[in-house]
Amino acid sequence: MSYIKTSEEIKLLIEGGKILGEILEEISHMAVPGATAFDIDARAEKLIKKAGGRPAFKGYRGRKYDPPFPSTICASLNEELVHGIATKEKILKDGDIFSIDIGMEYPVRSSKIQETISKKISNYKSSRGYFTDTAITVIVGEVPEKTKQLLNVTKKALEIGIKQCTVGNTVADIGRAIQDYVEPQGYGIVRDLVGHGVGHAVHEDPRVPNFYEKDGEQWELRPGVVIAIEPMISIGDYMVETADDGWSISMKDKSLCAHFEHTIVITEDGPLVITRRPCEIF
Repeated sequence: MSYIKTSEEIKLLIEGGKILGEILEEISHMAVPGATAFDIDARAEKLIKKAGGRPAFKGYRGRKYDPPFPSTICASLNEELVHGIATKEKILKDGDIFSIDIGMEYPVRSSKIQETISKKISNYKSSRGYFTDTAITVIVGEVPEKTKQLLNVTKKALEIGIKQCTVGNTVADIGRAIQDYVEPQGYGIVRDLVGHGVGHAVHEDPRVPNFYEKDGEQWELRPGVVIAIEPMISIGDYMVETADDGWSISMKDKSLCAHFEHTIVITEDGPLVITRRPCEIF
């Protein structure tokens, strides 16, 4: 089954995930009043390249004729949910919430890096890097309590989903657990965008919805499965719309929304979250 990763592949995913978590934590501290999404994006790209990786999103096309995504990070502000472009004109101000979604292919296959990998893993044969994906929504300055609560609920929904990542469970169990936690509190769970498999590519099977979907019952979680869980939650309705730039997706009712994401490896010992930020590791 191609979506199951080998132990050698998982070693590299763990290494890349740790780096990506560290990068996301560093750039998240740049989200202060007066900062631009462009500057945060530039720092993210510099750190990824310095670490021996490649931005996973920059130049990405969902379909053949789509415009290539122009940023290293997805920089989404307030009612923007995901895929926001990091422009100089996107200036953060007090009271905003700012979502940063970042992905990395690691390692980039320079001859020097390839030689290093070969020394570490004698039977390593792949000629490409491996992808990890993570996201956070941060507060800029001071925000009302209801905004803080939106972020708290979305972050906890991610942890609830992660707890379901045990051998023998299914993708449907993840969505059911998140939905059972979020919806009774009156929040909207976005339907048009979901989590996904990750590793060999930016997006792989299976789909990982943040709500119960019967088709998810056919996707059993087995050791070596690698998925990205990413709750996308709004204060208002769950309907979204795409901007004229072909990328930025916002809540249709202009309500505030939040997005958190981690890459998880399914293991016999339980879920292994490989993109934890240093502040999350105790």
